[in-house]
Amino acid sequence: MLTTTEGAAKRGRGCRGPRPPRHGAALACHIVSVMFVGTAAARWTCGFTDRLYRLPRRWTPRHVCRTSWRGPESEEGSSETSLAPVSNPEQYIKHPLQNRWALWYFKNDKSKSWTENLRLISKFDTVEDFWALYNHIQQPSKLAYGCDYCLFKDGIKPMWEDERNKLGGRWLMTLSKQQRHNDLDRFWMETLLCLIGESFDEASDDICGAVVNVRPKGDKISIWTVNCQNREAIMTIGQHYKERLNVPLKAGIGYQSHDDTSSKSGSTTKNMYTV
Repeated sequence: MLTTTEGAAKRGRGCRGPRPPRHGAALACHIVSVMFVGTAAARWTCGFTDRLYRLPRRWTPRHVCRTSWRGPESEEGSSETSLAPVSNPEQYIKHPLQNRWALWYFKNDKSKSWTENLRLISKFDTVEDFWALYNHIQQPSKLAYGCDYCLFKDGIKPMWEDERNKLGGRWLMTLSKQQRHNDLDRFWMETLLCLIGESFDEASDDICGAVVNVRPKGDKISIWTVNCQNREAIMTIGQHYKERLNVPLKAGIGYQSHDDTSSKSGSTTKNMYTV
């Protein structure tokens, strides 16, 4: 919607396209509400998401157009605003994310090497491009066994050897076979929204990405962080993530360092932290 504010007009300043908040629930609320066109659906979604995050809204979207003050236009002293020419309309229509993200797909083809099986699907840095991508790919529950989705910040590859990952670790949640049809897709979508919505406040800076592994014995979802020794940020992420997924208090999730995971089998890897 193209509109102006009275304050901006009186100051003679224009309004730029909306910038998202740095962290937290307000950005994720904004991400969800952008799916809807109109007012009623968007207002309902924002209200629902606020309750889901249990955090106060701290941001009101700015208006999406440039305006210029033209001053009085009639004898009665009425005034109006005019829209400045827009050279690239998309930069005002789309809503930018805090970070640029890359979605990867790992196909379990035993005739190829691990790196050959890892494919970059697409990159995005706006809310609209995220939903366009998400709505046109298969859900994790539909993937074949041995396949993965990986969402990482642009410039970070979904592998332990990457410079940003090698000192880090992951929060790991293992799902039962029954949860594949009931919870897997929902948990993965919530994980994606946590990441692109910067839902962990300042601890979001420690986020590298997230991975969903589809396996016969039980699917896994993990959030990767940059440094396994940064306890404060790691615990903040784990606690918020567990609350976000509404995981029962008695069902803990653990954090493992990549170094430990890569040198031991999954059954012998010890948790550095638990929530």
